[in-house]
Amino acid sequence: MTVGLNGTPESLAAAGWGAHEAMVRNRPLLLVSAWEWQPYSHAPLASTEMPEQRSRRLPEEAANHLALRYPGLGIATKQLTGPPPEMLCQAAAEAEMLVLGTTGLGALTGFLMGSVAMATVAHTHRPVVLVRPGSSAATFPTEDGAAREMPVSEKDDVRDGPVLAAIDLGPTTDGVLQFAFEAAAAHSGDVQVIYSWNPPVGYVQGIGGDLRWRADIAAEGAGGVHALLGPWREKYPEVSITERPEVGSPGRHLVGAAASSSLVVIGRRTNRHWPRKPRIGHVAHAVLHHSPAPVAVIPQDSPRLAAKETGFDETGPKAE
Repeated sequence: MTVGLNGTPESLAAAGWGAHEAMVRNRPLLLVSAWEWQPYSHAPLASTEMPEQRSRRLPEEAANHLALRYPGLGIATKQLTGPPPEMLCQAAAEAEMLVLGTTGLGALTGFLMGSVAMATVAHTHRPVVLVRPGSSAATFPTEDGAAREMPVSEKDDVRDGPVLAAIDLGPTTDGVLQFAFEAAAAHSGDVQVIYSWNPPVGYVQGIGGDLRWRADIAAEGAGGVHALLGPWREKYPEVSITERPEVGSPGRHLVGAAASSSLVVIGRRTNRHWPRKPRIGHVAHAVLHHSPAPVAVIPQDSPRLAAKETGFDETGPKAE
């Protein structure tokens, strides 16, 4: 379990979520920060601390704080030198998942996604979890006298509710379901599976035809989802499953359901024809920007990727 830190309350909230998840799953926790050398870099006017010193100190401070709350958790720290998106992708390649913080602007306006987080999600070939800060937070002093926020208790690191899995019956479905069921089983929770399809404009004409079409599509979707989940019921008999086939905007359905979920799991397709221009997808964009719950983005697996693929080369993302 790896968490990327940059000293913001959002990244510290991600550290709290990652520590709780690592404790539940009996995994070690690695806190990393990335520092990129800049010519003529200097300390800010309010402090004599250099950026490199601050980057090294951040993981150590968070580790000391988390060690008090999770005394049995193995915590390590690491400073990486280089462009943050590239360094985070390297860290993710060696981790079960990478956890990052995102700036929350409220349920209506959603996330203000940082460029580093978006680039990391788009390029890495490992699961990335985006966490927004909770409403309850405490501060702890740092060596420079500043106050940094951390959730006040273990309860503030997690949300109540089922794990929400968004599927499209495409190539990302197995990875999404695997991650969702593992998360639900680790927390003795439930899984809610949403399969929604937005019909093209003018697919049917007339109110009566539209109603019949929606009923037929809903029934067909329900049958397909139920059949798809059969093996998962056998593999995870202790996990309760709720199926929700929907007709309409997938992003809207997912954001609405995320309000009562503990975690949202969505897939990301890699572009085989344009490997140097990875995309997140419009549905994933909507969920990442508006979900009040943490969002796990699961990339499509590719057998041609090396075990430690970082997603970058000297000119950009590596070809698959």
